[in-house]
Amino acid sequence: MHAYVFSTVLGLLASVAKAALYETVIQTPNGPVQGYPAFNSSVAGLNLTNWQKVTVWKGIPFAADTSGNNRFRPPQNVTAWNATRDAKDYGYSCPSSGTTYATIGEDCLNVNVWSAANSTDDKLPVVMWSYPAGGSNADPRFDGAGLADKGVVFVNYNYRTGPTGWLVSPELTEENLATIGLNSSGNWGMLDQFAALQWVRDNIASFGGDPEHITVMGQSAGSAATYHILNSPLTKGKIVGAIIQSGLRDPHDPSAVELAEGYQTYDVAEEYGVSFMESVNCSTISCMRSLPMETLDTSEFGGTSGASFKGTLDYYCMPDTYLNTLKLGLAHDVPIMTGNTKDESGASYGLNITLATYLSSLNSTFASFADKFLEAYPANDSVTASAAQNAQYTDRSTVGTQFWANYWLSNRTSPVWTYFWDHAPPGQNAGAAHMTEIQYTQYNLYNVYYGEWEEEDYEIAEKMSNYWVNFIKYGNPNGDGLIYWDNVNASTTTTQELGDGWGPKIIAHDDQIALFESWLASLAAI
Repeated sequence: MHAYVFSTVLGLLASVAKAALYETVIQTPNGPVQGYPAFNSSVAGLNLTNWQKVTVWKGIPFAADTSGNNRFRPPQNVTAWNATRDAKDYGYSCPSSGTTYATIGEDCLNVNVWSAANSTDDKLPVVMWSYPAGGSNADPRFDGAGLADKGVVFVNYNYRTGPTGWLVSPELTEENLATIGLNSSGNWGMLDQFAALQWVRDNIASFGGDPEHITVMGQSAGSAATYHILNSPLTKGKIVGAIIQSGLRDPHDPSAVELAEGYQTYDVAEEYGVSFMESVNCSTISCMRSLPMETLDTSEFGGTSGASFKGTLDYYCMPDTYLNTLKLGLAHDVPIMTGNTKDESGASYGLNITLATYLSSLNSTFASFADKFLEAYPANDSVTASAAQNAQYTDRSTVGTQFWANYWLSNRTSPVWTYFWDHAPPGQNAGAAHMTEIQYTQYNLYNVYYGEWEEEDYEIAEKMSNYWVNFIKYGNPNGDGLIYWDNVNASTTTTQELGDGWGPKIIAHDDQIALFESWLASLAAI
């Protein structure tokens, strides 16, 4: 997959006033790597002031190949190399990623790094990005050159998902008990996330970054990865902040199992794992390790009702339930930025449902509280039913995020900022949908993913990315030229609107907030 070179890039962009890191071979603990310019020219619409200095290194391994005997094992140490590694191309993406941007393969635990540092002696703040489900670190939406231009070192990485990332079985648990003393299994993908963070700690100084100033950031399933890092005792003392996009909410909310807080108990995960093994005609882990990658990657499997491949509560990677983690203050006490988008988590742009459908949804979701929710979100026809459905789902997200923050603030001293993204990118018809904020926060509108960007989009990206960069640099999103963004407290009833408007926005009316509080108090937590 990778070529090796013995000389640096010659003569490229020689007009740069200060040296760029692509002009030298970077020495890492595992071996030398050669980077390349991230930009060939400036980009119309974006205020890229350091574009000539931004260097990118792609496909650097942070752990060994995960195939064969390394399958269903914690990430293993990578073999060091002596010849200079040409870091021009993306490495493999992991099975189950579904990406079309890179070749799929099990030798997939690699990182990409973007930096505009002048030298390896610089100590720029660092951010590590975790991608959402079906993602890959080669996806152009997760390109980090735009944020690097603003003075941070940006790292993204791959991690295992699906069966290769989360499989639990009695035999694997016995193996773990014998080798590392852990009476559990699974969470291979979570251990990849932790290993990537450790690689950043051990290596990022060579790229002009500060290993003592790392913020972790992710969206959707990547927000789950970020939340894993935030909570785990295995990563304590390794981060200074977390940005959790789509998102966090009260752990009593049943939908939390599909969001950043989602996980399952060991017994459920084990039952699901055993059923999956039966579905591919394997009764031993030796058999599972001998299967072609494609069999694991493409097999269709329903399995245990309500279960799926996800994190497992093992009291090792995960210290406790998420409710107890909040109540007991087990998470790392660092600043948090978290929020939601307008058209996600049940809310849908252009929704058109009947009144009967809306009433049925209220009954199935809220049971004995359904009449009260109908009173709070009234409807009498399909038009009002669609609006009420969207309003209820949107408020459930914003109120739930505030309730999560209330738990956090009950025994943590670090502040929390919450947001509500409501801008719809051009060229699509899903509104301010799931993931639509990413290119604005990462300031990479030079990659056209939706439609042709308009002047408004560039203006929004400038503001959004500045909030994010300020948080990464200072642990606070506020700065010159930005509408002030207040952190929340236990009595807060607003969030920060970002996108089509800027500034405080109510999360819901007081009676609606009280109703959600009563409903959630009646439910079991995860």
